Amino acid sequence: MPSFQQRKAVGDAHEKRVAEELALRGWDVSPWGQGVLTEAVRVALRGTESSLRWTPDLVAAKDRQVFLIDCKSRMTSRITQRHAVERAAVMAHLQLAAWTQLPICYVFDNLDVLTPLDVLILGRAGPQPAAGSGSPYHLVPTRCSLAFDEVFGTTQQLHTPELGAA
Repeated sequence: MPSFQQRKAVGDAHEKRVAEELALRGWDVSPWGQGVLTEAVRVALRGTESSLRWTPDLVAAKDRQVFLIDCKSRMTSRITQRHAVERAAVMAHLQLAAWTQLPICYVFDNLDVLTPLDVLILGRAGPQPAAGSGSPYHLVPTRCSLAFDEVFGTTQQLHTPELGAA
């Protein structure tokens, strides 16, 4: 099993990619969640049952729209074509969406998008994992996902003035 630092590097790269994809579509993106906390605070939170453990990674805004985004790296099986999301994260995100009145979505490595409600309704309980966090999770077929462009729009075409134009 990869070390925490290896998993974190993969997660950080995925968050960066999602932020870049959003920026290409005209969204302003800021880091949020545990990634902006000190290591000591993150370690302390992991030892609690607090919903703060599941704070999404990014907040994105475009015009008057705001999304909270939880980036899910290495959470899709190529064999079974299903996304996995921990049940505790889904419950915390449903509560957070109710409290903040903002939409929350999961963005997977292939840029598929699901909401916590999608996962709750369309997912099936997965088996208890032997490794990793040991937390129960939901499995959702990838065919149930929304396309990134469908949720966040298509990339912005950059306008460059023609040479020689006055």
